[in-house]
Amino acid sequence: MSQMNRRRALQLLAALGTTGLAAGCGSDSESTTPTTSASPIKIGLIAPESGPNQAIGKEITNGFQLFLSLNEQRLGGHPVTLVTADEGVTAKTGQAAVDGLLKQGVLALTGVVSSVVMSAIRDTVETARVPLIGSNASPLSLQSVVYIWRTSYVLDEPGRALGQYLRQTLPTTSRIALIAANNPSSRDVMEGFRRNYESSERQLPKDAIWTTNDPNAPKSAYSAPIQEALRLHPDAIFCHFTGKAAVQFIKQLYDEGYRGSVFAPGFLTEGAVLGELDDGENGQDRTHILKYGIETALNYSPDLNNTANRVFASAYRKTFTTSPTTYAMASYDAAQVLDKAIRLAGENPNPQQVNLALGKIGQIDSPRGAWQFNQPRTPQQKWYLRRVQLDGRMLSNVVINELGTLG
Repeated sequence: MSQMNRRRALQLLAALGTTGLAAGCGSDSESTTPTTSASPIKIGLIAPESGPNQAIGKEITNGFQLFLSLNEQRLGGHPVTLVTADEGVTAKTGQAAVDGLLKQGVLALTGVVSSVVMSAIRDTVETARVPLIGSNASPLSLQSVVYIWRTSYVLDEPGRALGQYLRQTLPTTSRIALIAANNPSSRDVMEGFRRNYESSERQLPKDAIWTTNDPNAPKSAYSAPIQEALRLHPDAIFCHFTGKAAVQFIKQLYDEGYRGSVFAPGFLTEGAVLGELDDGENGQDRTHILKYGIETALNYSPDLNNTANRVFASAYRKTFTTSPTTYAMASYDAAQVLDKAIRLAGENPNPQQVNLALGKIGQIDSPRGAWQFNQPRTPQQKWYLRRVQLDGRMLSNVVINELGTLG
């Protein structure tokens, strides 16, 4: 780590009232003084500015901008102009966002929340030969790419992590109901769970129970699918929902009388979901959650005890007055990845040189813990088991175990 970055980190920690941490926020390969003559560069960030994924879009924007603010608005020593484009909610709007950014001559792209959009823009990115460091969407079907890298995860991985864990911990007689929103992400999640849970002694229902994919659907929209699941008399439920849909599903699940364990990818309780579910000390939702349990698998939690996370989480809370999510963390890491690659690419980098350098950056000192890109250009990283518990007076995702390394 450079002396400049050590000083910057210590200044930040002092400003936040945090002491005793010797950590930096930037690249390990940075020079001791900024390169004032380095040419300016443009980075294009694709994120939804409205619609059901707007909150995730805001978090990935926040994560990227936080890294820039901690590194003098530079990547690899070059002053950065961050150009944003609205991903929208469809493949068509996502394609338009990418086309507009490419016309502006960006050195690299980042962001992308929707798996539908990521699949739609694949060929455009590969043909343009401009690297895309995706910080959220990562469908299982996205394979054999050269210019698309991802700092998040592959969508079957949280299912695989929980499948292996429950295979080791649940009795072989356990009945698990599968229920999820009907979309490509859910199918990837369910496929991963089935792959690592089933054996000759353990079988899951042949098909998952699919619900509406409308995140704005009323709570009652989940009633019939939940009743169908409960007719299986499950000992546990494995599900996949995010955002508003997660809130509505969990509320309806308890209203329909379910009184058992819930397991899911961490998106079920990520972001603002727990705040909307927390109905106070004597509330029914809080009582049910704490009594029967919601456990999730994710690659990040704000309470991870490592130096990089203490710096990141403290800075994020200071800047945005809320705790960081996995979405913000992955975008922060996307900036960190670009910082390293652009520096390796030399004084006047072009997109192809940056893409080549991405394969040489090695290990990333991340808030989630150290990770590195694997051959498919996705993270080889740890996964964590989190349980919804009280943190003071508020519901929070608390890490209770490591689930292993995937990728």
